[in-house]
Amino acid sequence: MRVAIIENMAGTPHGQIGIALEEAAADVHVIRAYAGEPLPADAGDHDALVVLGGEQNALDDALYPYLPDLALLMKRFGDAGKAVMGVCLGSQLLARAYGGDNILSGPPEFGWEDVSLTEEGASDPLLAGQEMTFPVFQWHCDTFTLPQGATHLATNGATRNQAFRIGRAAYGTQFHFEASTTVVDGWCRTFPASVEKMSPGWLDNYRDHRGIRAQMADMAGLEIARAWVRLV
Repeated sequence: MRVAIIENMAGTPHGQIGIALEEAAADVHVIRAYAGEPLPADAGDHDALVVLGGEQNALDDALYPYLPDLALLMKRFGDAGKAVMGVCLGSQLLARAYGGDNILSGPPEFGWEDVSLTEEGASDPLLAGQEMTFPVFQWHCDTFTLPQGATHLATNGATRNQAFRIGRAAYGTQFHFEASTTVVDGWCRTFPASVEKMSPGWLDNYRDHRGIRAQMADMAGLEIARAWVRLV
C-alpha cells in the first residue's frame, strides 16, 4: 500500500500511525506542505491519506494558502472510497472539506483526557476495540461542527465532536491518538513555551501526568492506528 502523510508543521512525529504503517510494510510518502512541498494532484497515486496536526487553524488560508487545496484533496480521497485519517487540524480540515463549520478559539483541551464512544462509535471498525471511555492525548483550542451525513463516533464534556467518519473510511479525530508517550516527551522538550501556555504548570508535574493513563492511551492509540491501516 502507498500512503501519503501530510505534515502541517515541523515537529509532528507520526507516532502510532507510523508504527502501524511500518508493521504493514507500507510505502510512505511524506509531504511537508508547510515547507512548500507540493500536494498530490489527486488521489490516484496513493491508497490512503493521513493529515496531521499543526499550529495553524483550519481557516488560516492567508498564511497557509495550501489549506483549501488540502481540504479538497481529503474530499477527493474520501469520495473515492479511500482511507483518510485527519488528526486534530486534519480533522478540522476534513470537516471543512465536507461542509462543516470550523469553530476557532473554543475551550482548550490539553493532556491525557477521557473520550467516550457514541453508540455508532462502539460498532465502528476504527474504534470497536476500545473501552466505551478511554484516555487519549489532547492538544487543541479549535473544533468543528459535523458535516451533513457524518457519523459521530466519540465525544467528551469539553469537545462534543471528538471523532467522526464520512463515507467508507474517511475519519477525523480531534484527539491525538498518534501521540505516544515518546511523542509527548519530545513535544515537551521541543515546545515548552507552547505547553506552558496551554496548561500553566503542567510540565512541573509531568512525571505524575505520564503514568498509567498515559500507558492506557498508548495502547488505545496503537490499536486505533492498526484498525485504520486495516481499512486501507
